[in-house]
Amino acid sequence: MSVNIKPLEDRIVVKQLDAEQTTASGLVIPDTAKEKPQEGEVVAIGPGRFNEDGDDRIPMDVAVGDKVIYSKYGGTEVKYAGGEYLILSARDVLAIVG
Repeated sequence: MSVNIKPLEDRIVVKQLDAEQTTASGLVIPDTAKEKPQEGEVVAIGPGRFNEDGDDRIPMDVAVGDKVIYSKYGGTEVKYAGGEYLILSARDVLAIVG
């Protein structure tokens, strides 16, 4: 998936994955009771931030296509070109899944 959002520095753009519709026991969860998902797919990454000397960029730990788990209240939700995305700092990414 390609998106025309180019994040700056150590920011990443994530497409949120859908929240679970049912519980493990098969109960359907209504929309009002669903929690905000904390998992998504990275669709764009920034070039990385500069080191303290300002002469080299620190490489990013994630790549486009990675599935990640991020902090619950991290990032900024944006709507762009009919899609909903989350722009967050690389520091808000907790783990790469899979």
